[in-house]
Amino acid sequence: SLHWGRRRERHFGARWQAGTGLAPCALHSLCLYLDPEWASYKLGIFICLNCSGIHRNLPQISRVKSLRLDFWENDLIEFMKKHGNLCAKAKYEAKVPPYYYIPQSCDCLVLREQWIRAKYEREEFVATRVCQDPCSREGFLWKRGRESRQFQKRLFLLSAREGVMKYYTKEVSPKAIISIENLNAMFQTEKIQHAHGLQITYNTDGQTRNLFVYHDSGKEIVEWFNAIRAARYYYLRTTFPTVPEPEVIPRITRNYVKEGYMEKTGPKQKEAFKVRWFCLDSQERKLMYFKNPLDAFAQGQVFIGRTDEGYEVQAGLPQGVRAKKRKPAITVITPMREFVFICENDKEQREWIDALNGVIAQPLTGLLPSTATSTGRLATEK
Repeated sequence: SLHWGRRRERHFGARWQAGTGLAPCALHSLCLYLDPEWASYKLGIFICLNCSGIHRNLPQISRVKSLRLDFWENDLIEFMKKHGNLCAKAKYEAKVPPYYYIPQSCDCLVLREQWIRAKYEREEFVATRVCQDPCSREGFLWKRGRESRQFQKRLFLLSAREGVMKYYTKEVSPKAIISIENLNAMFQTEKIQHAHGLQITYNTDGQTRNLFVYHDSGKEIVEWFNAIRAARYYYLRTTFPTVPEPEVIPRITRNYVKEGYMEKTGPKQKEAFKVRWFCLDSQERKLMYFKNPLDAFAQGQVFIGRTDEGYEVQAGLPQGVRAKKRKPAITVITPMREFVFICENDKEQREWIDALNGVIAQPLTGLLPSTATSTGRLATEK
């Protein structure tokens, strides 16, 4: 119809004339949404469908229209032409700290929502904002008990200057003192079954210790996450001052490359297959397995070295090994032995093989001291 033709013309005119026809969503600078279909006509930015839902919950600062489905008045088109994503980025992201995590489309809702709120609602990164010390923090988090498996409120203290993170129960002395050197944090909303669930890991006595925490406030838990990142960034910059910034940033915190259930057998490859939860840590080059996803410690781990060291991953079972279930299998070959895992389906098998091959192919980096010592290369069986 004539009305639809004019509306469509205005839709494309607003987007192209604002100079953002191929610009990504205002949130996802590196995501897949290279051609957003929504816009905030109050901020003058183009956004993806996922972000449009978040912006709708911020009516005081953002108002949303569809580029294809809604009618655009002339004054709104003129406003979009004068603004756009690049203009908004220059204003609202003028002073984003290097440690601050900028979420992507695959990240959990609390990260994406709090990034949008931090930018547009609280204006934390505008040029006139005075930044406070982010490397120290004190407050309460709900922590899952190792034995009770119940979440209880615990006091946490983070200090980059001391180089530690501590948490307390009821005692005066801390329950644990965690070195920032091997501290890591990642959001695990599905695993913890809480929208603000955070997994904190660190090394103790050659093992990876898992802490599972959350906070009722999305703002608080994201601020804790970025405080840990700030402390880690401070540690890396002071410990490795000559390492280029692009090499430091990916080392601040990391997610596991892949997680999920597989079945494993024992070292003789004749034992019964048992279901275990697996986590692949590419930075530490280790595949850990747990009886339950929320266990504090792994039952064992397999070091994943390079191809020239004798490491390889193959689809299928080794010769002579049989499994009762006819499901796709993976064999991880190491210089010491072969590890056999059974996947739930073909898709999982492909994803595990790709993830493991990715770790095998990556070079050993000299940025951080590796925790994979000669003893760390052994797979512990329990």
